[in-house]
Amino acid sequence: LAHSGNAMTVVLLVFAAGIFAGIFSGTKMVDALAQTLVDWIPEAWSHWFPLVVALTSMPLTFVLSNDAYYFGVVPILANAAAAYGIDPVEIARASVLGQPVHLMSPLVASTLLLVGMVDRDIGDFQKATFKWAVLTSLVITALALLTGALSFMV
Repeated sequence: LAHSGNAMTVVLLVFAAGIFAGIFSGTKMVDALAQTLVDWIPEAWSHWFPLVVALTSMPLTFVLSNDAYYFGVVPILANAAAAYGIDPVEIARASVLGQPVHLMSPLVASTLLLVGMVDRDIGDFQKATFKWAVLTSLVITALALLTGALSFMV
């Protein structure tokens, strides 16, 4: 019973995410937004899509919570990519490559806890670690391209 409050929070989050995802897909908003992206992106640029998702996941996961990004943005990107013949799993792979940068965000409770425990300012923490987080994301993106985890079809 000591941790039941924490468990209930997680359970409620899962239910809320499921409801949000159901409403989002059930109303065809994902399809409409994905079609708008497809209309904006020229067919000749479609081979860049997984790489663009990987690179934009850095700033997007920094300014958005993981829930907002993975339940709200990634389904739209995956549907748009599917229109170009790109497997949605590849978009899922690309979307996680910005996670090192996400951990620098003040939206991450564990980061705030860590910074508070060592009696540092979040701004100083970000200044010291941001370049390394971006570099890490770029290196794992390059490795994903080299190993074929992300495709680059020309």
